[in-house]
Amino acid sequence: MIRDSTAALLRRLVLERQRDGRVPGIHASILRHGEVLWEAGVGTAEVGTERAPARDDQFLIASNTKTFVATMVMQLRDEGRLDLEDLLADHLPGLSHDLTVRDALSHLSGMQREPVGDVWVTLEHPDARALLEQAEQAERVLRPGDQFHYSNLVFALLGQVVARLDGRPWDESLRARLLDPLAMARTTVGFDDGPRAHGYFVGPWHDVPAPEALIDLRATGPAGALASTAGDLARWTAFVAAPDPGILDPATMAEMTRPRAFIDPDGWQLGMGLGFFLLRTPGGRVLTGHTGGMPGHVTAVFTDRSCGTAVIVLMNSSTPPDPMAFAAALLDTVLDRDPAEPAPWRPGTEVPADLRPLLGRWYSEGSPWDFSVRQGVLEARSPTWPAARASWGFERVGEDLLRATSGAERHEPLRVLRGPDGRVESLRWATYRVTREPLGIGQQPAGD
Repeated sequence: MIRDSTAALLRRLVLERQRDGRVPGIHASILRHGEVLWEAGVGTAEVGTERAPARDDQFLIASNTKTFVATMVMQLRDEGRLDLEDLLADHLPGLSHDLTVRDALSHLSGMQREPVGDVWVTLEHPDARALLEQAEQAERVLRPGDQFHYSNLVFALLGQVVARLDGRPWDESLRARLLDPLAMARTTVGFDDGPRAHGYFVGPWHDVPAPEALIDLRATGPAGALASTAGDLARWTAFVAAPDPGILDPATMAEMTRPRAFIDPDGWQLGMGLGFFLLRTPGGRVLTGHTGGMPGHVTAVFTDRSCGTAVIVLMNSSTPPDPMAFAAALLDTVLDRDPAEPAPWRPGTEVPADLRPLLGRWYSEGSPWDFSVRQGVLEARSPTWPAARASWGFERVGEDLLRATSGAERHEPLRVLRGPDGRVESLRWATYRVTREPLGIGQQPAGD
């Protein structure tokens, strides 16, 4: 749990956003590994009542849906049923645009934002057949890979890829692949029959909220059709922080949450991975998640994967305060004041014999690197790094050959070179010489 003083400060932050943004109702929560540390409902879930939004109220989570669709695409990749370099047209016959799955997941395809037609004026979205037929008329507004350009159209098409490969509607795949295994029973396409927050528009010149219409997104659904609750989303944040390997390889989630593009190339505070936004908070933390906006509902779900702490913000207004900044402020407040308790140090059981000669300080290009073994795994770090920065790990792939598993040199080889007597003389890391004494790049050690 968190201290009472921190809880009071969090509630005040929610009250300030609710009042300043004139939001009928907000539910906000802080989770750690899926367990609720703090939550608050402020305002009303339905205008005319005094019932504050609660953990079991459904909100439309809108574009947070994309993180679920992206995860299903990556499951299919891990199953060998598609490749990230595949074209969507490889799986959607008749589509002529050369959009790769990887670029589609990262909003780097250059395709127009919405399905063809004024769908947000007519509020008539296409069915699956019309979506694919009309996609041929869609404009590519940028060259692929040129810059981040958000596209609901492309995520709708990714949903069709999932449906084609799985042989069932995308939402049925979602239920079987993610929602049922994660016990997210109240995450549905549109609202179910349970309690929910009603959505409103609050105009600028008076204080009377107007109910917003409910929209059937039809085939655009994979871009934003889901409704969910704070309770269900708590389980989702725990999964994002540490996926169950039976559902998704943790290495795949790490791949999804590495940046591929800057959303704000001037500020470098917001990036895009594979289906996930990557937000750097004012406190310097990197959060993984997404925001969502549908008429009457704006939401944000973000997780600090390094400590398993997450924030969920659900608001029933079309024009609330910036959900991303709101979420970052809440999470920074908790982690500044009540950080996650560090795991206790655990003694290892053995140092593999072939790693013992590699321990200690080495030098590459004259700069020091410290090699150590933790839990039987070889690690390297610069002594100039801050303590909080993780060491880079290695895995053995052959005799006297390892590969980096993390860091800037990930997958580069580390070769162990031995002298005539079998003793380790030097290393080659990403082809660079690594020696026990500091040397300039052009200097030769004795006997090398």
